[in-house]
Amino acid sequence: MTDAEEPLDLVPLPGSERPARPGFRARGGLAPDVRVDATLVLRRRAELPESAFAHPLSRDELAEKYGAAPEDVQLVRSTLEGLGLTVDEVDAGARRIRVSGPVQTVARVFGTDLAESTPEDDGAEAPTYRQRTGGLSIPAALGGVVTAVLGLDDRPQARTQFRYVPAAAVSTSYTPPQLGTVYSFPEGTDGSGQTIAIIELGGGYVQSDLDTYFAGLGIPTPSVTAVGVDGGSNAPDGNPNGADGEVMLDIEVAGALAPKASIVVYFAPNTDAGFLDAVSTAAHADPTPSAISISWGQSEDQWTPQARTAFDQALQDAAALGATTTVAAGDDGSSDRVGDGRPHVDFPASSPHALACGGTRLEADTSTGAVHSETVWNNGSGGGATGGGVSAVFPLPSWQKGVGVPSGAGGTDAGGSANGKGGRGVPDVSAVADPQTGYRIRVDGQDTVIGGTSAVAPLWAALVARLVQSTGRPLGLAQPALYDSIRSGQVAAGFRDITVGDNGAFAATAGWDACTGLGVPNGGTLLSAL
Repeated sequence: MTDAEEPLDLVPLPGSERPARPGFRARGGLAPDVRVDATLVLRRRAELPESAFAHPLSRDELAEKYGAAPEDVQLVRSTLEGLGLTVDEVDAGARRIRVSGPVQTVARVFGTDLAESTPEDDGAEAPTYRQRTGGLSIPAALGGVVTAVLGLDDRPQARTQFRYVPAAAVSTSYTPPQLGTVYSFPEGTDGSGQTIAIIELGGGYVQSDLDTYFAGLGIPTPSVTAVGVDGGSNAPDGNPNGADGEVMLDIEVAGALAPKASIVVYFAPNTDAGFLDAVSTAAHADPTPSAISISWGQSEDQWTPQARTAFDQALQDAAALGATTTVAAGDDGSSDRVGDGRPHVDFPASSPHALACGGTRLEADTSTGAVHSETVWNNGSGGGATGGGVSAVFPLPSWQKGVGVPSGAGGTDAGGSANGKGGRGVPDVSAVADPQTGYRIRVDGQDTVIGGTSAVAPLWAALVARLVQSTGRPLGLAQPALYDSIRSGQVAAGFRDITVGDNGAFAATAGWDACTGLGVPNGGTLLSAL
């Protein structure tokens, strides 16, 4: 028996069980010499205390106190290299190690089988992916040290949260500066000195489109920089209804509302590893961004527990460093497109370390900003609606206690909440998302209108950047300040309450609700309240 055939001493990796992914089919094994990359997440030296969110840390402090211990890094490196894998990148501060190797070696080391996979309904030209089922194992020497192994399954992990509708279906639309007036963004601010990071898992932008768009608004084109992560790149495909629409929407909304901010767009593969690595790279960048905008997500139960935990910890790092992560809450109402008749929330919006962004329908005077009506966005079956509800995996945060979050998913425990005592409520905040009252943007040479909670995340990221500019201090984990001990039915300072409409299982009420959270911003008042 050769060394490669000898059984390894492996232990199960908790939380790595992969749920079935409907819509894909396996088509046999992979060639044994195909190269496979993966991201390993290591344990912290010590648990991150709540005090870190109130008093942001420097990158060096975070790495030295709560990053990966040098001895853990060396143990992982020596163990995996000894088994035939290559260590390609080490980031001890972010607790990530990138490894690669031939598929037969990777499968052996992590105790799994990898198969070729294709979407079931895409025909002969369907793209191919890797897939795995069941759980993973790791070498026994790494038990408790390695907490996640991501990227072995490279089927798309997340979907965009934007809605494109034909022009004939649009009743009214807004430029981002008009929405800055509607939502009273703080006067005398423009994002100067701030950085907004935007996470993208596909598509790209065309500089000439940005120049044309901002010239039409009378705004100098903001500074936009692309950063590739795990082989990702700015790669527009010419399809305005695809990922290009997401990328351009995010940049144009953030750039028009915080035109003097530096916008850094992180492009990564649409895998659990790529998504995590992009967010972690953005959070640990120099300078630390004021805000990280994420408009991609997937129902909580379509993530492995290890991936959710690793991602939530990356968002903890971001908050501890002073960055506020704004995340789209989803565009498919309280079902989040699961189809089992029960409420579901989207992740990463459901992380308590993300500022979850829901959506409204807005009728306002574009010249004065006067609001005629603003209600919950819900265009009925197939038409899109704001996501929102109760997390089935994250417990109720201390800052949401007493605001009226239902005791479990759908208002009952029924195994739907994180601990039978209530879960984290989604969303936290909102703004217009209905594509029928959507955002005027430019994509792939076309002027169009797009909606979805995808647009709300960069809107709030721009607002955060302007608030930070004015106060001179980072917001980081913003929710403790935004909720500020309000009780059920009370309206938080700096918000206009939305009390009409529903997203399926949940209805708008006075105060916080699982449709629009605390409501929509009044930026000037919010600045005074911080």
